[in-house]
Parts: sequence; C-alpha cells; structure tokens
Amino acid sequence: MQKLSRIYHKFDQYIKKNWRWRNFQQRKFVTFLVCLICGIIIASVSISTRWSVSGMPTTTYKTSWIGNSFGGGKDWVQNNIEGMYVTANGTIYTNSVWDEAGREAGIYKDGKTIGMADDTHGWSRTGGKAVTVDSKYLYLAIHQGDIGKTEKDYPPEKTHWYCVRRYDLSGKPAPFSGGRGWDKSMLIVSTKGEVTGLATINKELYVSDSAANRIRVYSTETMQELRSFSVANPGAIALDSQSNLWIIQGKKASNPAKIVHYSRTGKQLPQEITQLIEPTAIAIDPQGRLLVAENGPRQQVLIYNVKSQPVQVGTFGTKGGIYAGNPGEVQDLKLYGITGLGTDAAGNIYINNNGFNRSGTDLRKFSPLGKLLWQLLGLIFVDNADTDPQSDGVDVFTKQEHFVMDYNQPPGKKWTFKNYTLNPFKYPQDPRLHTSPDASFFRRIQGKPFLYLSDMYASFLQIYRFDGGSNSKIAIPSGMFVNTNAEGKPSIAGKWPPYQPKKGEWIWRDRNGNGKFDEDEYDKSEDYPYLGGWWVDKKGDVWKTLRTHDGIGIRHYPLQGLDAHGNPIYSYSSMKKQKTPSMFTDLRRIEYLPDTDTMYLSGFTVNHPATGDDTGVVGSEIIRFDNWSQENPTPRWRIVVPHDITGKREVSTAAMSVAGDYVFAVTFKTAEVHVYNAATGVQVQQFKPGPEVAGESGWIDIPYGIRAFRRRNGEYLVFVEENWKGKVIMYRLQS
Repeated sequence: MQKLSRIYHKFDQYIKKNWRWRNFQQRKFVTFLVCLICGIIIASVSISTRWSVSGMPTTTYKTSWIGNSFGGGKDWVQNNIEGMYVTANGTIYTNSVWDEAGREAGIYKDGKTIGMADDTHGWSRTGGKAVTVDSKYLYLAIHQGDIGKTEKDYPPEKTHWYCVRRYDLSGKPAPFSGGRGWDKSMLIVSTKGEVTGLATINKELYVSDSAANRIRVYSTETMQELRSFSVANPGAIALDSQSNLWIIQGKKASNPAKIVHYSRTGKQLPQEITQLIEPTAIAIDPQGRLLVAENGPRQQVLIYNVKSQPVQVGTFGTKGGIYAGNPGEVQDLKLYGITGLGTDAAGNIYINNNGFNRSGTDLRKFSPLGKLLWQLLGLIFVDNADTDPQSDGVDVFTKQEHFVMDYNQPPGKKWTFKNYTLNPFKYPQDPRLHTSPDASFFRRIQGKPFLYLSDMYASFLQIYRFDGGSNSKIAIPSGMFVNTNAEGKPSIAGKWPPYQPKKGEWIWRDRNGNGKFDEDEYDKSEDYPYLGGWWVDKKGDVWKTLRTHDGIGIRHYPLQGLDAHGNPIYSYSSMKKQKTPSMFTDLRRIEYLPDTDTMYLSGFTVNHPATGDDTGVVGSEIIRFDNWSQENPTPRWRIVVPHDITGKREVSTAAMSVAGDYVFAVTFKTAEVHVYNAATGVQVQQFKPGPEVAGESGWIDIPYGIRAFRRRNGEYLVFVEENWKGKVIMYRLQS
C-alpha cells in the first residue's frame, strides 16, 4: 500500500505541475499513464511475492540442508573425526586432519557442539590423528608446515613439525616455557612423521612417535621430555586401572597389527592381543575392560577382560557392521569405518564412524545396554546431491550416501540417512576408495538406477549400478571414463587401477560383473586432454566437452544398451564428434535434453573472453540451441552470466543446471543462485542462503555445484554444494 501511495503522489504532482505550466503534452501524459498502470500491476503483484535486490519479482523460496546435524553459524559437525577422547562426564574432544571451516578439533556433549580448539587451520597448519585430556589441559596432535616466517617461529623451508599442541579445556592455546610456534604452545615431537597416539596420567603425557618407533613421555606441566622407550610402529594408547599402557602396534610390511602391553616405565609386559585385522581405536571402560575398535570386515568393538591374560568377553555392534543384513542399510548398531572410541563414568559408549576414504563423521552415543541415545552427522565434504527421478525427489543420493526425504519436516530435518553405498571389503577396487569424486548424476536407464560421479577437475566420470535382485544397497562399480594425460603418462598416477593403458584415455566396463578392473575390460583412445565438462542425459548418453581444440570439441557417447550384468555400454567406435559452435572460444559445460532436442552450452566466447585460465567456472555465457540434432543449429538465446573481468575471481559463475522451465546458475565465491527463464533467457530471480543456514556458504568448488529438479507438483528442488560446514544446501521454490 505504501508503494501505491507513492505512485499516486507522483501522479498528483505530475498533474499539478503540467496544469500549472499550461504545457500538458498529450504524448507525455499517455506515456506516463501506461507507466502508471504497469506500476500499479507490479505493486499489487509484489504484495504476494518477494523482491530481489535488483527489483525483479521472485517466487518464494525456502532454505534447508542435507547431511549435517546443524545448519551452520557456530554449530556444525566437523568433516571427519580421526582421534577422539571421552571424559568421565561425557565431554568428547576430537581431532581431524582437516575441517574446511576450521573445526579440526571439536568439543561435543549431550549431542551438541559446545566448542572447538582455536587456531588449528590455515598458515600451513592442520590437525592430526590423536587427542587426550587431563583435568587441566587438552593435548592435540597437529602438523605445522613452513610459510617462510621463521622470525615468528615457523618451521624452516621444506621442514614439517609434527607436534603436540597444548590447550586449556575451553580450546584456548596454553603456552609453556620453551614452547614453539608463534604463540609458544607447540611441542615438536618429530620432523619425520605424525603423532599417532596420546594418553595422560599422573601429570605425564605419553606420545606415540611412529617415525622413531618410540613412546615419548613428557611432563604435562613443563612439557619437557622425561624418558622414552622403544615400541615398533606405535599408534593409539589407553591406560588401564594399573596405569599400564595398552598400545596399538600398527601393521608394517608383513607384520600384522596387534595390541601390546607396557608399563609406564617402558617395560614390555607379556600380555598382548593378536589376530586383529585393523584395530583403529582403544579405550578402557569403567569395569576396567579394554575396548578395541576392529575396523576390518567385522566392523565391531571387541571387549576384553585384561586383568590377567586378555580374554575376549564380548562385542559391541552388529557383526559385519553396515554390511550385515541388508548391506549398506543404516541401523543403530551397524558400524562402518570406526575411528573413535570411548566411554564415560556411567559406562555409556561413544563410537565415531568415518566411513571409508574419509566419507564423513557419524558420531554416536549408546547406553551400556546398546541403546542409541543420540547421533551427530557431518557426512558431506566437497559433494553435491541428485535425486532419483522415479522417486519425485524423495530419494536423494550423494557420492556415498542415500537419503530419504520428508518434505513436511522443518528445515534441516527433512532428510534421513538411509543407506551407505560403499563396500570396501566386497569391492576394494571401487574408484571412490582411490579417487575423490564430488558430484552425482542419478539416472534411470531402462528403468534401472545408476549413479554417475565426476570430480573437481572433470578428469573422470565413474558409473555405478545397483543390484535390483537383492536387498543390497551398495553401489557396484560398473564403468569409468577418464581423459588423456597431457604429459603422455597414464591417466591416473599410481598402482590403481590395475592394467590401465600406459597413455591416452580409456573407458572401463565391468564386463564380468566382479567390480574389478580386469585386463580385458578397457577400451582405449587418445584425444585432446583438456576437458570442460561431462553430462549424462535422460537416455543414458554421455556427453563431454573439450575446452579448446580444432573446432570439434563435443564428444557424444550414445548408450549402446546394457550388458548381461547390467552395465551401460559405451565405446569409442560409436562415439560421435560434433562441432563447437563458432561463438565459443573455450567450451566448459554441456546439458542436452533429448526429449526436446535442446542443448545448453556454456563457456567463454568471442564477445566475452576469459581473463586468465580459471578452470573451475562455467565461462561467460550460457547459450541455448533448439533442434540441436539438425545441421548447424542456431542459438535461441544467449545470456551473459557473472564472470571475472579483473583476474581476481571475485565474480564468476561456478556451475549451472537446467530443470523444467528454468536454468539455474550459482556464483563461485558468494554462492548466489541466479535463475533464468529457459524459454527466453531472461533472469527472473536471484537468491542466496537464508537464515536457516545462518545466511552463509563456502565457495562453490566443483563444476557441478548446483543441481536442480522439478517435482510433479511443480516445486523445484535446488541442491548447492556447501563444503565449508559439511552439508548440501537445498532450496525449495514454488514454480
């Protein structure tokens, strides 16, 4: 109503002015009257719609998120937990090598975040794999690299410090005489290898120096070394009721892992626990029993009476972990990738699961009888989500997780972690164990579900199938595309995958259905090495763009059907090459819609060239082509998207996605979503993270950092990568 009042006031002033001047021109009046009518219409519409900063009318949207127990601000669950200590009152102190938002060392209690250790992030500083606490201090294993500021007590060039850093219990650094680093809170243990275990008792700190094969003992008050003794490849440490040390002795060469027993003075005691595959964490419970996290195929906590010779007296968790019963199905007592273990004075048990290849944090508290009391999740890091189109947005997949959505729930509560789709024991050659994929394309081909994954550099496309004839929820390695290495080397460095071609590019298909890379399963070629992007269309055809080339920069791999094991068939012999439209100088993204023969391409153009070589963006323009399969299609429209013209990357568009009537694009640093009408190319909306996620987001770091889907009721789901605080942001828009 205020807007209408202002319009009326302007109109009144206009009439008075022109009558007073006796210069009332009919043309001006008619023009103004048209503007007035349009203004009234827009003003009335604005009563029921939202307006963006630029003044364009927008539909209402709501912000939610997937994959983290908390939405952001001061509360989020860290990316991974690799070391954990639980105090008698149930306070949990954690450590991890990296958390994007700086919570390498989190502090949790009663299912909430209550703090974090300061200054663990940046300046070539990261966390580590061990943590312990006494009544006064927190001791954290960290790594400090060089940054060229030796005058401020950083390491010399090409030197690494593997340290124990001392904090007070609130997470503030606690410096000490002789301490190192800029704030004098660091104890340098080694320059050769990380600290792998920590424990403390009676004002003594026990440190596993794995590189030196020693346990070092320090005063907790002065942090001076008191003594040391030899232990081969020492890891996590637990102190029993007699103040003796139980130490995980990690696998080395042909020697299997075991747990050894030492006195505090360094005398090796005769008790030991063998026949373990991968012990990752240990703790003593209030009954004096030793708990061992067995991260091998059993995926259980093993319980030992250690009053004399160790005797296993029980287990905790389902044998086989998440792979028992319906493999992959999440249940309270099904564990997976155990990295943390502890108990409190009441006998409650705390277990952290990281999945495999650092899938994410799954921290659980159980009663002594095994009832789940709470669970904290931080499952997503550098990843985005996509929906199974058959489910109408109910089933959502990331690279390792399957979520089930209930859109009637409040923001952040709409998702349930239903299945974990990676099995390292049955499929040890799964590419997700050896690479870092980060974006999902979920497709139905001949009615069957498939998961396609790409990576931050568009260097590969992985394919997974699901066994529809069983209750397994595991995504089975099915196929893989890789690009040509520019230096004439194998596409993927290292020993994985076996039998890969020595140069060029290749397509792998699991022809015998065993999920392994066998010698006769590669199709080879050699092509221009620099990729712009991948796309998998509704039919299952794969598309690839080459950034700069000879003018023929589009590769189309038509699906040749499914083989006897259900794997999609692609080949270089059936591949089609297509011309790059002449307006492009650097082709980046591609999305083809076969139902309408519509092609959307993005990249840098003759009219809007690149400044520098920013490989992670969509370019400067998105262009729509109708009737793409006809000869020489012409653009229907061209839109210039936010892009860098300064060389500073302050403004650029990181990713795009087409769904229904709209084209969605998200900016790199600000994570703002721009929405364009797919028919006209006109921008119709712009929005950014709402208060549900504290109005914040990290940078968009991946080529497919936005994915949109239109539900049958006309609602749009827009998923945006948010790796800063370990989640995927989800926007809901009414059409």
